[in-house]
Amino acid sequence: MGFTDKAKNKAGQLAGAARKRLGGAAGNERMRGEGAAQQSDARARQAGEHLKDAGGDVKDAFTR
Repeated sequence: MGFTDKAKNKAGQLAGAARKRLGGAAGNERMRGEGAAQQSDARARQAGEHLKDAGGDVKDAFTR
């Protein structure tokens, strides 16, 4: 939920994209697949962080 978690997720997403591109350029399907998996994992974690933030906003709206 914090900034560091979001930054780690974004870094993982970028690293996955880079790995996917390197795998594609080298013709290495395994590396390309691992990069795609890393990228989608980071996106899912980022979506979870957004849901946590939205839940906190809803909670705050009802406690005011």
